[in-house]
Amino acid sequence: MPASYLYRQKAISKLYKEPLGDGIELELVLIPAGTFTMGSPAFELQREESEGPQHPVEISKFYMGRFPVTQEQWRAVSQFASVNRDLKLEPSYFNDDKNPVEQVSWHEAMEFCDRLTAHSKYTYHLPTEAEWEYACRGRTPSPFYCGQTISTNIANYNGSYTYGEEDGGKNRRETTPVNHFEMTNPFGLSDMHGNVLEWCLDHWHENYNYAPIDGKAWLTNDENADRILRGGSWLDVPGDCRSASRTHYNPDFTFNRIGFRIVLAPR
Repeated sequence: MPASYLYRQKAISKLYKEPLGDGIELELVLIPAGTFTMGSPAFELQREESEGPQHPVEISKFYMGRFPVTQEQWRAVSQFASVNRDLKLEPSYFNDDKNPVEQVSWHEAMEFCDRLTAHSKYTYHLPTEAEWEYACRGRTPSPFYCGQTISTNIANYNGSYTYGEEDGGKNRRETTPVNHFEMTNPFGLSDMHGNVLEWCLDHWHENYNYAPIDGKAWLTNDENADRILRGGSWLDVPGDCRSASRTHYNPDFTFNRIGFRIVLAPR
């Protein structure tokens, strides 16, 4: 497997830590501004039509959660004052403090961001779809930030299936603790491929025709529109964990393969 984009965990200099109480913190990595090509090329293996047409997008710098939100982080924030709705203290199917929180709807993920904003006085939100893909790629053009294929030695997905020339691997049938593989992409983010699908701000569109090119969320007037999810999960085949792969669900939908990570605008 090509390893030119693989990074063992290392110190990250531009890191912000948001304290949540009782020694629990949220770590966010500064993602630099830049321009990238969003979507997948027509020749990419297992590409879907919804991943095109490819188009350039300009992204402003932002902070992004180093990992998906964990169950202990969720529990801490869910005890902050309510903003728009109640939150379950323990929504997850797989129970472990360091595992990603899952079985969380888009609306509940937004409530998490709203409570965190009220608590910290900084503005937190879900990533836009363009921010998510830019952050995942880490300036790499390949199907995965690690190259042309992927391995269950560095990501949690359904290893009963393969992508490209990669051999079969493990099918763990559950989430793993964040940073289980001690790998990061070039921007210092972990678990961008697999483990849990991650909600984005955007409403679902069938393709990128007329998509914004400034990195902002692509919204409609339909508040019941499906929302975007990215990254694939422990249950998904490797092709569904590619940097460009995208899917969608109703904003009230929950499942044990769906979580999220957060974004903070620079101060």
